[in-house]
Amino acid sequence: MPKFDAKAPFPIEGGCDCRHRETGSAFVLNAIIERDHISYVAAEPEMATIPSESGAGQLIARCPKCYVAIWSNYSRGPLRCVRVGTLDQPDCCPPNVHIFTASKQAWVVLPEGALAVEGNYERKDVWSKESLERNEALLERAREEEVEAK
Repeated sequence: MPKFDAKAPFPIEGGCDCRHRETGSAFVLNAIIERDHISYVAAEPEMATIPSESGAGQLIARCPKCYVAIWSNYSRGPLRCVRVGTLDQPDCCPPNVHIFTASKQAWVVLPEGALAVEGNYERKDVWSKESLERNEALLERAREEEVEAK
């Protein structure tokens, strides 16, 4: 049973960005995976664009049956942020950086020595040289495909 702060100003209001449905969580663990390496073993997910702090919106792929978020795409690029909790073996993807820690609750204690940033991170500060090069090649390919499509 949760222990509530007796000094909290109840009733407490809350809601999502649009003030209708979507809610947040203390933790979302994402594995960044190239879109070409993702396949579905069941039905294609339902796509939804939800509001985001940047104003650009966030594309989320949800299971069409239970509506659990499977992956999201923040930049509409060639990478997907796959929800690690949807993997059969989530232990194989521990976090390498904790982001948006400025809004973490005081009771959340990050592991000593863990890489943590208050907002989002700069890829060059976190990703390996190989990952940065691979990402650049993916972005170049995506730009070429966009030009060919026009």
